[in-house]
Amino acid sequence: MVTKKETQNIENLAKKIQAVGDPSRLKILCYLFDAKKACVSDIAESLDMSVAIASHHLQTLVKEGLLSSVREGKRVCYLLADVMIMSDLKKFICKYK
Repeated sequence: MVTKKETQNIENLAKKIQAVGDPSRLKILCYLFDAKKACVSDIAESLDMSVAIASHHLQTLVKEGLLSSVREGKRVCYLLADVMIMSDLKKFICKYK
């Protein structure tokens, strides 16, 4: 029998997997696996997307706890969150990029 905590853990994992299921978000994660930390404008320029679109995707990844953000003056920069799933995602994503 699955406990309430196990069910909650599975639901949280499903949300994280759903968040990275978008091709643009996968590109962002691959970029950050290499860069470690980058600002929205740098990510947008490197991945050939608008700042607004990059920002939207970054916020989704932050909401699911996969990224964290820091303000540096007028710029907002993002870095990978220190969560267990990140090393597994890196192995999986980077293997197929």
